[in-house]
Amino acid sequence: MKEYLPSDFLPILVQLLAAIGFIVTTMVVTHAIGPKRKSELKDAPFECGIEAQGDARAPISIKYFLTAILFVLFDVEIIFMYPWAVNFMKLGWFGFVEMLTFVTLLMAGFYYIIRKGVLSWERD
Repeated sequence: MKEYLPSDFLPILVQLLAAIGFIVTTMVVTHAIGPKRKSELKDAPFECGIEAQGDARAPISIKYFLTAILFVLFDVEIIFMYPWAVNFMKLGWFGFVEMLTFVTLLMAGFYYIIRKGVLSWERD
């Protein structure tokens, strides 16, 4: 195993400093040379040319958020399944049983949300 010296990380440090320097320089220059004209029309909020109407805090159905959260939750399973599939032969039966346990628990959770009616689209 190779021992790493602090000097081995010098290229990474130089690249990091160059990136930060570029960001800071770009922000300072654009702020310094950019136009500074302000007016009531220019400072007004712009939403695709459509005049804002009503309250921005309109209630949204909780089912929308539940569906989004469940999508993310069940989509994360792929993150665990992909490395397992790549290393399937190395993991052997132990890896198979572990993934079977994982999928069983995942399906138990899916069955639970189906039974609770979280994914039903009928109106209340």
